[in-house]
Amino acid sequence: MQRKASVRGGKSRRALWQALGFVLSNSYFFKFLKYIPCPALNCYACPAANFACPIGTLQHFAVIRRIPLFTLGILGAVGSLFGRGACGWICPVGGLQELLYKAPVRKIHVSNRFSFLRFIVLAVLVFIIPFFTLEPWFSKLCFVGTLEAGIPLALGDQRIRALIGPFFWLKIGITAALMGLMLFMKRPFCRFICPLGAIYSPFNRVAPGFVTARTDLCTGCGECTRTCPMDLDVPREVNGLNCIRCRRCVGLCKALS
Repeated sequence: MQRKASVRGGKSRRALWQALGFVLSNSYFFKFLKYIPCPALNCYACPAANFACPIGTLQHFAVIRRIPLFTLGILGAVGSLFGRGACGWICPVGGLQELLYKAPVRKIHVSNRFSFLRFIVLAVLVFIIPFFTLEPWFSKLCFVGTLEAGIPLALGDQRIRALIGPFFWLKIGITAALMGLMLFMKRPFCRFICPLGAIYSPFNRVAPGFVTARTDLCTGCGECTRTCPMDLDVPREVNGLNCIRCRRCVGLCKALS
């Protein structure tokens, strides 16, 4: 009983941090931070955004064919300190996915064997295609940009609405499809698409904050796996490339600390 109460308290604290991450990223009043890449995924074009989009920045430098040393330094520092902890605690997109997953619909389980796809997205859509086409194609298709910038700007400006064409409706379709998946599947965007998560993933091997898993104490009940927001096989995959350091499993089982 005490362990379950601890897990509920941890979920509440993390939800608070996720909400705070959204507010700090989009509080409008700190525009002097606009040239600093956000440690989480947030759209630069959002009218209230304070930070630069880290993925948009990487694409910009791919287009102009220069190495983004400052951005790589920021992302490397965040990754070295927290691994994918930024994904689990402050990313507004992660918080949105977990919120939608609470919908009372039948859930589906999809194996993490396809999580390598986010590395392909990072390589192809963030670096290779922008390098050759001189266009930031991930940002063009990104559902976060549609939610935080495309839809609000279209609703608030008649001149922008007059420019809406088939490509905008394609982005609406992508956004609707992804948000529909989020109702049935745990964090599909984080697990299979997000290029920022792909950047942070390798740092899980070196960043502090490891979860200690004692196989000698594990009873095989599977409760830690059922509660994991990334659908991990926790005893086997905790601290791996897909772990977001949320620590929901910690406190649930005496084998994890």
